[in-house]
Amino acid sequence: MKRAALSIFATLLLVAPAAAQTARNDTVDFGAPVPLTIQSGDKQHAFTVEEAKTLEQQARGMMWRNQMGENEGMIFEFAEPKVATIWMKNTAIPLDILFVRSNGEILKIEHMARPYKLRSASSEAVVAAVVELKGGRALELGIRPGDTIDHPFFGS
Repeated sequence: MKRAALSIFATLLLVAPAAAQTARNDTVDFGAPVPLTIQSGDKQHAFTVEEAKTLEQQARGMMWRNQMGENEGMIFEFAEPKVATIWMKNTAIPLDILFVRSNGEILKIEHMARPYKLRSASSEAVVAAVVELKGGRALELGIRPGDTIDHPFFGS
């Protein structure tokens, strides 16, 4: 009996890392990136973003990526507005996390979310979407809560 249990345990030790590696290498199709503009005062900032619409896409997010362009990002589009939480599990690059209301107004920004951090960042209020940008871009461009996002998800 002990031998069988040890054998099963040894098999799990060999299979689990392989399964994790496969999950890391599996690709999730986000489709072609689309334009997104942030209106900040009298300035417009243009980005190209991937759209995370499905639960599978949202679960993957920016995990296992090692770089992000200055004007690239990802928008997480929720089927129903909710209090959103985002974490940095398996995310190797710092991100600015913008929590966005259903009218496209930025509610809150989590600046420079640390890579691999398991503590989640919360919108603390109901939002319709989250936009992730390269860490530091929001401060660099002067993007702040109250600014608005122009993207088809918000009816614009």
